Amino acid sequence: MTNINQELIDMLNQALRLEHAARIQYLAHAELVSGINAEGVVARLKELASDEAEHEEKFRSLIANYLGGEPTMELAETHHAKDVPSILKINLQNEKEAIDFYKEIYRKIVENKNQFPYCFSTLEHEVRHIILDEEEHISEISTLIG
Repeated sequence: MTNINQELIDMLNQALRLEHAARIQYLAHAELVSGINAEGVVARLKELASDEAEHEEKFRSLIANYLGGEPTMELAETHHAKDVPSILKINLQNEKEAIDFYKEIYRKIVENKNQFPYCFSTLEHEVRHIILDEEEHISEISTLIG
């Protein structure tokens, strides 16, 4: 296994940890929301959690099926919040940090595309689409914040 291959596996495993944590955090935060506008916020948080589960599946597949690595079962740090404003603020910040990191992964893939002659297109496509989803999450959370 080449160094770049292992480096990419390590980066994708960190992304997988972030997605594991994000899904759990969104679901836990959804249970804390109450009040007059709770139903819409809860629905949105659960929808975001579902998106993160799809990202987990994609990262696991890239790691195992395309790069020959072992997907992690660990998760990144989660953050507690007590009310809707802090829930939204924390998750907005996490989404921005995830995008920044995923863009690093994307650059690594593109800069080393010759090292992945039979999986570059899939790696590039999947990571780019996850970034697009995360950008949509930022828009959705920002709308909830107002």
